[in-house]
Amino acid sequence: MEKHLPDSFHIEFVFNEIDQFPFPEDSIRKWILAIIHKEKKEAGNLNFIFCSDDFVLAINKQYLEHDTYTDILTFDYSNDFGNISGDIYISVDMVQFNAAKFEISFLEELSRVMAHGVLHIIGYKDKNDEETKVMREKENYYLKMADFL
Repeated sequence: MEKHLPDSFHIEFVFNEIDQFPFPEDSIRKWILAIIHKEKKEAGNLNFIFCSDDFVLAINKQYLEHDTYTDILTFDYSNDFGNISGDIYISVDMVQFNAAKFEISFLEELSRVMAHGVLHIIGYKDKNDEETKVMREKENYYLKMADFL
């Protein structure tokens, strides 16, 4: 993994309508950068917005016209900037629920969801079984690289 972050790469963690929780921010930034580099892409600006189920649902309704709860919504701005850039909204409620359901740590589930969002911005889809299989394989591969888990 990279030892430092390049000046041109910015990642922000925003807590919207929820309490901030501790997590290894610097390690996660470096890990995300490593994912982008392994995929042979150029890093840009990523915003991870941690929020509630209701907040994600409101965005899903407003921008995607979907009236469903989800753990993540990804808005890809890569075409606008020519690099991996976007906003990734993560329902912390859903991450907590899924971590308990799958009997894994909150940090592991959060990391999987974060990798999932980055992979979407890189260009991976999960609309059918084959795409979902590839996405899961990529998530698992990159989770093994996460030295903070």
